[in-house]
Amino acid sequence: MGTILSSDGKPPSGKSRSGREPGGPAKGPAIDPVLIAQIRHRLAEGKQVRRSLGGRGRLHVDRELPFLCVYRPPAKNDPGTDQLVTGEASYLILPKSASEGSVRRLVTPIAETMVEKFGAFLLVEIWAKLDSGSEADPRAIDVAPVIEVFRPATTDLDNTIEVLVRQLAKIGVQKQSVQVRTQAWESVTAGGVRPLVPSNWAKQLGVHSIGIAVPPVYRDETQPDTPLFPLLLRTLRSRLGLALRRAFYEFARTRTTHRPPHYHELGRRAVVKAVWQVDGQLAEVSRQFDYLLSITPTNTGDAWARFKRSRFEHAPEFHYLPLPFDPPTLKRALFQIPVERIEDPALATIFTEKQDELDRMITMLADRNTSRFVLGSLQLFGNVSEELRSTALYLLGELSPRSSRGSSRPSVSAEAFVARAEREFEYYRAIDPSFTAKARVTSKVAGVMVSRGKLLVGRTVELAESRVDPLLQHEVGTHLVTYYNGLAQPFRQLASGLAGYEELQEGLAVLAEYLTGGLTRSRLRQLAGRVLVVTLCVDGASFIDSFRVLVDGHGFSRTSAYNITMRVYRGGGLTKDAIYLRGLENLVRSLRSVEQLESMFIGKAAMRQLGVIEELRHRGVLIAPPLRPRFLDWPGAAERLTKLLRVDFSIRDLIDELSTRASSRGSSRGARRPE
Repeated sequence: MGTILSSDGKPPSGKSRSGREPGGPAKGPAIDPVLIAQIRHRLAEGKQVRRSLGGRGRLHVDRELPFLCVYRPPAKNDPGTDQLVTGEASYLILPKSASEGSVRRLVTPIAETMVEKFGAFLLVEIWAKLDSGSEADPRAIDVAPVIEVFRPATTDLDNTIEVLVRQLAKIGVQKQSVQVRTQAWESVTAGGVRPLVPSNWAKQLGVHSIGIAVPPVYRDETQPDTPLFPLLLRTLRSRLGLALRRAFYEFARTRTTHRPPHYHELGRRAVVKAVWQVDGQLAEVSRQFDYLLSITPTNTGDAWARFKRSRFEHAPEFHYLPLPFDPPTLKRALFQIPVERIEDPALATIFTEKQDELDRMITMLADRNTSRFVLGSLQLFGNVSEELRSTALYLLGELSPRSSRGSSRPSVSAEAFVARAEREFEYYRAIDPSFTAKARVTSKVAGVMVSRGKLLVGRTVELAESRVDPLLQHEVGTHLVTYYNGLAQPFRQLASGLAGYEELQEGLAVLAEYLTGGLTRSRLRQLAGRVLVVTLCVDGASFIDSFRVLVDGHGFSRTSAYNITMRVYRGGGLTKDAIYLRGLENLVRSLRSVEQLESMFIGKAAMRQLGVIEELRHRGVLIAPPLRPRFLDWPGAAERLTKLLRVDFSIRDLIDELSTRASSRGSSRGARRPE
């Protein structure tokens, strides 16, 4: 009963077919019986279990679930393999020296409790193929690694196995898709050891077992100390976890009474102490500086006056606030943050990306006014693709400079704009009292911007009435709403911003202008002009050259050309301004439903992270955003959004609409505020 049999019914000789040394925890000290009794009691009460079992052993049962992932350390050194199970909501890492009897006394009550709850239970044991035998080196990039799935010969798990194999086959290692082989064994275990649950008892009770032998591509076994490849291990762990979750979902749906609405519902919900520590430490590093304020010139007005006096022949010199931190010291603090301790693959990914982004930001700020600044900007915000450059030139060619210059209209001062913003704040405070945003006039900025939940308005700002509401929806309805929605989440990073969040943020903000009827021809020309100047800056053009291209080549006024060029050349070359048009274009291209749009306001995240955000929402880690942007209910917004949701709609299609709107704007000076 305790020996693994091959498919022909004969016991394997020597090493198991998985390449694993026979043996395992057949001998050794028992797991503390008092601890086992405590675990049994907590499971019976439906409580979470997270216990150290001595040595490197650990049990984590997030909540009542019909599965358990198990890792049993072999006699040989096996670094990294235990991490393949730690991302799951229910896992067990056994102590290397645990006795066989105590292991069964630990696993049995878990299985009994879950079978009573769900009608069936699945044990998935994962181990490394410690000897590839005659197979080629699994780390070689020209040889596809092989994952072996061991399935029971006497139980019906066809659907679960089929899903598991299909999902495992999607895993890529070193640009190679893995091969998946299945084998039927009478008793599925980690090679040569007795089953965790005796096969006759398991069959009677409704406990099913699957084994997965994984090639150890995440380490170099040719070296004596077998060093790990952390990035490869992280990737494999994440993709294996996704395959397991799909299989758990199929097992639950077909073999148990559990009916999760989505496979992500079977992921981890409990957030351990290490996550809160990392989140808080990253937020503390981010709090040491305000990135946008640090690269915003403090003398734009004086620089413009000097530029005019030079008859636009001498490039302006910009001044900045002094840095409030020492870059090497702050970087030391940044990389002391133990992101690697986070077990959850989804959370580990977003925190690791944020750590990397903060590192690049600190480097950029230290490189202000040097040739290195633009290189850092390209790393953070990317360059302009040929497709985006073509779109920008098309817009500049089709949108006449004359048509974008309207007749003079009453101006709204900075103080009046702040008063309008305060009324907008009242709207959101009535929905959620925790919306405590403030607006103030300041000489530190030249335009309008949001910084850490505050709306900053430059003292010299004057706006046309028609731009007030669209700009409020841009800054308040997007940037402040996502900030406060992020604050409502358990992680501070969704308020300060996940790595690369700016492109989606600015795409949403420009979309807000469109949905309120405030995306004018002049505004679209401005965004296209920014893209053009970014390409010129990256290609080595001077400030004067780019300024003249806008004025002489595309009909911009000198004031507009100066503002666009200043924004791009600040700090030494900031490519960020290309993301407004790029963000809008990518958003329009990917947007498929109103519900998808609303989910983007959960906090400040990048488009590539929306899948992780959705996963965390299904798992109950994140909550629904408390604030809904006001511009989604603006008069005419639903019709405009319906138009955007057309599969074939593009940014270029906006030109005809803007032309029609401009010709009928006579009596209507701007979007009307909803009551």
